[in-house]
Amino acid sequence: MTELGTASAAPGEMDTGRLPVGESRDGSSVGLPVAVVNGAESGKTLYIQAASDGDELNGVGVVQRVVPQLDPAEISGTILIVGIVNYHAFQVAEHRNPIDDTKMNRAYPGDETGTSSERFAAATFDAATRADLVLDLHQGSTSCMIEETRVRCGKRHRLHEDCLELAKVFGCGHVLDQKGPDGQLARAAPDEGVPTIDPELGGNVGWDDHSIQTGVEGVFNVLQYYDFLDGRVVPEPQTRASGFEQYATPCGGVVSFMHDLGDRVSRGDLLFEVTDVFGTVKAKVSADSDGIFWRTRRLPQVATGEYVCSVGTNIDTV
Repeated sequence: MTELGTASAAPGEMDTGRLPVGESRDGSSVGLPVAVVNGAESGKTLYIQAASDGDELNGVGVVQRVVPQLDPAEISGTILIVGIVNYHAFQVAEHRNPIDDTKMNRAYPGDETGTSSERFAAATFDAATRADLVLDLHQGSTSCMIEETRVRCGKRHRLHEDCLELAKVFGCGHVLDQKGPDGQLARAAPDEGVPTIDPELGGNVGWDDHSIQTGVEGVFNVLQYYDFLDGRVVPEPQTRASGFEQYATPCGGVVSFMHDLGDRVSRGDLLFEVTDVFGTVKAKVSADSDGIFWRTRRLPQVATGEYVCSVGTNIDTV
């Protein structure tokens, strides 16, 4: 019998339930939606979670589409799923937990007696570290961005190659291989011996069918490659960036981009112009390095010093 919160499944069974994580402001209990898929045959354990940032909904779409396709009779091993991690932020469609104004994916490994976010992180970290592999599903929040997987443990980490392999198997086509900030699940779980990646399934607030489908295909790539399901997956070459340059505007106005997401850019190439509302050019900003046009702001209006776009740098193929 495998349990996660109130979900309990014997071999060959599936169950859904709730993972208790405290109470809301009116004293009612808060439980995260969870699923346990216990395969008929023994094997590895995969942990999947979505919406640790409450407005990143594409991961929820992936879970919604993947779970109905899973037949425990055909699975070897176990799949543990938390469909929504940042419960309070999800309810109000915000990025950060409004109870403690915290970005959840900076709170790992958490603290079961700490703040709201630390308690949520501790509960889900306990589930994640029961697994052999972890997929922490994200998207670009309010930014527009390419679909990518992120390896966040750092190239000197003992699990770096395992995390990179998992990213290649997921197969978004682009990999950001750069040590992440403290408190990310993809930083903390490898320290406990569990290969972990952040698939970033597109960007922009919303529910994007193409990005969700990319995530669904990525999950099934992982399930087949690591022998949860029958099938053969040969990872295709991925474009890797090991650096990430961010660009801000030197003035206020309206931004026009010179490239599409995913385009190759060279040092000195014009990235964007800023005009006033009458179309007069006020500033032009060019790339400092060769790379890939990776991420942009969603809306064109900007104030002096505001973030505009990012370029992935130190490009190679893995």
